Amino acid sequence: MTEIRVAALVGSLRDGSYTRPACRHALDEAATYEAVETDLVDLRDVSLPVYDAADDEAGDAAELRARLRDADSIILGSPVYHGSYASALKNALDYCGFDEFEDTTVGLLCVAGGSFPTTTLDHLRAVSRALDAWVVPHQVAIPRAHRCFENGEIVDEDVRDRVEVLGRRMVEYASIEPDPRTIESTQNVGANDR
Repeated sequence: MTEIRVAALVGSLRDGSYTRPACRHALDEAATYEAVETDLVDLRDVSLPVYDAADDEAGDAAELRARLRDADSIILGSPVYHGSYASALKNALDYCGFDEFEDTTVGLLCVAGGSFPTTTLDHLRAVSRALDAWVVPHQVAIPRAHRCFENGEIVDEDVRDRVEVLGRRMVEYASIEPDPRTIESTQNVGANDR
């Protein structure tokens, strides 16, 4: 088996984040496979000013893009903010594009303080499709996250199982044969010169 690289992009900046340990747990599960390397891309450790298309090399943008480009599959993890995903994750994704995501397997994970966090996953799926990524059908929504974690560990068995399945899917589908480009990606301004 050739080496597979699985990354998780953590879209939470909060110290007590539940997104971070959930992404870490998914990566730990992915690492149980032979020849798998993982990379937790924690946006707390990446310097990215608010995206300005006139300066897309600002801060650690080049390093962020390189780490994601090297991944065969990427988990996008975010807390739920106002029914969507975190601005830190949006900003990071704005620094990226087709070079990082086209034909890349993507998994989605979101964490909410309340219930019904699925619109966040819908929004992340739409962004991923616009970048011509291949989004796995299995996704993880963790409602009422404060009940599911203790000391940075997942204590809810159902949540743990879903997160572990996501980690496995990132390996199993890391090299899936890509489909023809989506209509969303062909209409994306970034795709016009391709």
